[in-house]
Amino acid sequence: MDEEENTVDIDFPLFKPFRPKTPKPSQTPNPNPTPTPDPSSTETEIEKSTNPNTDSAATFSDLGLADWVLRTCTELGMRKPTAVQTHCIPKILAGRDVLGLAQTGSGKTAAFALPILQRLAEDPFGVFALVITPTRELAYQLAEQFRGLGSSLHLRCSVIVGGMDMLTQAQSLMARPHVVIATPGRVKVLLQQNPDIPLVFSNTKFLVLDEADRVLDAGFEEELRVVFQCLPKSRQTLLFSATMTSDLQTLIELSENKAYFYEAYEGFKTVDTLKQEYVFISQNVKDVYLVYILSKLEDMGVRSAIIFVSTCRSCHLLSLLLEELDQRVSALHSFKAQSLRLAALHRFKSGQVPVLLATDVASRGLDIPTVDLVINYDIPRYPRDYVHRVGRTARAGRGGLAISLVTQNDVKLIHKIEDVVGKQMEKFECKEDEVLADITKIYKARRVAAMKMVDDGFEEKEKERKKQKLNTLAEKGLLKKRSRKRRREKSAK
Repeated sequence: MDEEENTVDIDFPLFKPFRPKTPKPSQTPNPNPTPTPDPSSTETEIEKSTNPNTDSAATFSDLGLADWVLRTCTELGMRKPTAVQTHCIPKILAGRDVLGLAQTGSGKTAAFALPILQRLAEDPFGVFALVITPTRELAYQLAEQFRGLGSSLHLRCSVIVGGMDMLTQAQSLMARPHVVIATPGRVKVLLQQNPDIPLVFSNTKFLVLDEADRVLDAGFEEELRVVFQCLPKSRQTLLFSATMTSDLQTLIELSENKAYFYEAYEGFKTVDTLKQEYVFISQNVKDVYLVYILSKLEDMGVRSAIIFVSTCRSCHLLSLLLEELDQRVSALHSFKAQSLRLAALHRFKSGQVPVLLATDVASRGLDIPTVDLVINYDIPRYPRDYVHRVGRTARAGRGGLAISLVTQNDVKLIHKIEDVVGKQMEKFECKEDEVLADITKIYKARRVAAMKMVDDGFEEKEKERKKQKLNTLAEKGLLKKRSRKRRREKSAK
């Protein structure tokens, strides 16, 4: 975690203060009175388990869930609770704030959704829960999961994200849905522009930060402060993530309430059912190796694959290149309009195309059971991003494969990932002469793709987006922080 700057403010209003319940005075003297808890002695309760089979004998009925919830779990094929569900569901039902840290694909969504829906059934009103998530695509997926788990409640759920009509979203909030799932930026704008909307959240019982490490990045602090001001202090706060960061650790240390912290493991971890491989190549044949791997999907038994790149530019260029080679792909990046992003994801999830080409907007939380392969076309700068990327496969006990295309410039990054994750990657076996057989064809396709990118005005879009991003960072006072951080990184090298 030393590669990321600790940016959390000591006054960040995340957890509610813990006030122990004082027992009512009894008329009859009690010879063995229970001592009143000392508020000054309350500490964050931390539970750590490195055993993936912890409480494997537990059933959903052991967790205090209602009969209708148990029936829903059975109908959805959820036979046994996972470790994070076994530990966190009873604590949430008991009214505790919870931070759950568990591997990708371990059932974290159900760990907070099931107890929220049970409490909603006991006292239905809107807005009962607000779920904040870092990406638009994840917000829509969470909405689908909430609707599935709450189907017997006739659940009303609204998704509030950027790129969609704000008037329609405001009307949706004023109708007081049971659950609101939002990205930080859009919900902040609606709260500030419409004086009636803050009142909608005045009785909200649950605040959930999904992918909490990303949501609590410094770039979202201003948005979260606006959101927190509209929520009651008596709410329950639930944080879930697959990776721990310095910000999350600081919040745990600062919280004075009896928050419950479940940590399935220390550091970063990938699942045991994930096979991790690399291929060491020259930068100028990266595309050639990528096309070769895609040509072998059927031979490898891969139903669908996600290719991760580091920039929108690379994503757009690669999509044009692969289309020129008659490869069926969908591209997902933040330069696309939201309707096009949703359409691209739908084509991939429905099986219309077998390959999704994406930036890290697709690295968080997306659960697509058919994904058998993740390709890191570009190696991520931070190990936690690698963990989230490869976590799109080998989910819920299934197997999966991750292949990283490594150039000379990526060697240090790969060694750092291996050190942090605690696993060494194996070499991806292939015959070089077979790989390079189509090199001329692929080089030609790349030149055509580059010309198409110029023709469709991508360069202008990129300049405009960079300008907008710099202005936003400057308004938030984050440009100086980023400059200091980069200077430290350069001096460390």
